Amino acid sequence: MQVELTKEQVAQYYCEGFIALGPITTPEDLSRVREIYDELFASRAEFGRDLSFDLAGDSEEKPTLPQILSPSDLRPELKETLLYANAKRIVGQLLAEADPMIGDHAILKPAGYGAPTPWHQDEAYWNPAVTYNSMSIWVPLQDVGVEQGCLHFVKKSNRWEVLPHQPIGNNPKTHGLELAVPIDAEWEVVPCPLVAGGCTVHHNRTLHYAPANASHIDRRALILMGGAECRPYPGVRRYEWQERQAEANAPAS
Repeated sequence: MQVELTKEQVAQYYCEGFIALGPITTPEDLSRVREIYDELFASRAEFGRDLSFDLAGDSEEKPTLPQILSPSDLRPELKETLLYANAKRIVGQLLAEADPMIGDHAILKPAGYGAPTPWHQDEAYWNPAVTYNSMSIWVPLQDVGVEQGCLHFVKKSNRWEVLPHQPIGNNPKTHGLELAVPIDAEWEVVPCPLVAGGCTVHHNRTLHYAPANASHIDRRALILMGGAECRPYPGVRRYEWQERQAEANAPAS
C-alpha cells in the first residue's frame, strides 16, 4: 500500500493550508502502532519532563493533554512501519524532497476529560529567526469526530503571518500556546473527522484547534512532521510568549 496524492489534493493543500485523507496504512500496521503508542504512554513517567509533559497545564497529577516528544526515537521500530513510510511519501510529494521527515510527537486526550487543544499556529512554537516550509501529518489511532476531538482548520490561514499567541490560560508555566486574539466570525472553520489511520496534513502557519474529548474512549493521535530546508527570516521578529515561558520555567539560581 503506497499513498499517492492527486493533483487536486496537492492544489488544495497549497490553496487552503490543509487536506484530509483516508487511511494511509493497513489495519494490521495500525494495530501495531497503537500497541507501541499505548506502551509509551503507560511508561511515560520514566521519560522525564524534557520528553513528556502535560501540554495544557503545569501539573502531572492528572494531565489533561499529555504529550510525548520524539516517540520514534524512544521506540525506533515505529520508523519501520507502513504508517511512517506513507507519511514520508506524503511530505515528499508535497515538497518534492528526497528525505523530508524531521520529527514526531504523540498527544493523548483521556476519555471524558481530555482538554481542548486551543487555536494556534505551529510556527508560534518555533524559532522566530527562521522561515519554515513544513507540515504536520496528524493521524488518529481510532475513529475521531468532533466529540472525540478531531482537528478544525481555518481555510487559507496558511497565507497569514504568525498571529499573536500566549501560554495556555495566560499561564507561562504551561508548555502549550493559544491564540491571543479573538476568532473572527468571517474565518471559515472546517472540522475534519477521520477514520482510524486516516490523516490531516496542514502547513506550519495553518490555524487549527481540537475540542475536548467528551467521548468514553481515549483519543490517541500521532503527529509526524516534515519540511524543506529552513531559511533565515527576512527581518526581525520576537515571540514574546516564548520569552515569558522561558523565564517562568528557568531553573532557580
